[in-house]
Amino acid sequence: MLEITRWLNCKRYWTVENFAMYSILPNFALLLLAATLCTACASEQSSVTLAGHSYSVAIADDNAEQTRGLMFVEQMPEDHGMLFIFPDSQPRSFWMRNTLIPLDIIYFDADLRLVSISKNARPCKTSRCDHYPSSGPAKYVLELNAGHADQLGLQVGDVLTLQLR
Repeated sequence: MLEITRWLNCKRYWTVENFAMYSILPNFALLLLAATLCTACASEQSSVTLAGHSYSVAIADDNAEQTRGLMFVEQMPEDHGMLFIFPDSQPRSFWMRNTLIPLDIIYFDADLRLVSISKNARPCKTSRCDHYPSSGPAKYVLELNAGHADQLGLQVGDVLTLQLR
């Protein structure tokens, strides 16, 4: 008798409406898992801190990434940038070929001290583009949306802090 009661309770519970609700549970679980993984990925984003302001950065540490840089990027969130990491310190020069947004190009030495800034580097769509050289050897170069160097009041000697992931 007890078994029949359990079966009837179970049968009442699994109505068409309840079955439809529980059939979406596996999909919901997968969606929840994906959201959790994306949150974990986001927390693994590299960042830099400069003059007390933190920026999420894409890392360009090989030739292909450094050559591509921010080419063809149509917009960049205000708290984002790109950090170029070179194997050595030497005078650097950047240009804005196929770059669609104006940038501040900020050069740092091997000790992460600011060497020089090229403010408001303009996009270039021709084959003859201006070059923006550092005023001394640089191992790191940070590209931010134009205007941030002035907003932060950056000066030669300011220190960049890295949180690489």
